[in-house]
Amino acid sequence: MSKKVAKVCKLQFPAGGAKPGPALASAGINMPQFCTAFNDATKERGGDIVPVIITAYEDKSFDFVLKTTPAAALLKKAAKVAKASGSPKAVKAGKITLEQCREIAEYKMPDLNANDVESAMRIIAGTARNMGIVVEGMED
Repeated sequence: MSKKVAKVCKLQFPAGGAKPGPALASAGINMPQFCTAFNDATKERGGDIVPVIITAYEDKSFDFVLKTTPAAALLKKAAKVAKASGSPKAVKAGKITLEQCREIAEYKMPDLNANDVESAMRIIAGTARNMGIVVEGMED
């Protein structure tokens, strides 16, 4: 017989940096056990932000699925900017190359709703455009 799901939470933590706190308390899981498992699973990902989907069961056990780093964080790192533009149509925050866009799209492929890398690149370019980051070599 399968376990009964109590709650599903979507959270984001720095890689290797999950700590017990209010966000985890709301999931109703064993926080130290989750933090140890999460930190061990993500320690090789540097300081990236790691989205995680936690499935908490009624018996206080849990499963979690790690996702890829958000596209916005990857774009800011590639463009070497601290934050996105407040008015992306008027003020451009930075630039990335088509090759950087392709690398980000290939990394994000498992989490994107795209059938090929070109479609994924258009999704990433759209995110960049909304952040005020110009993708050099890509037509609008």
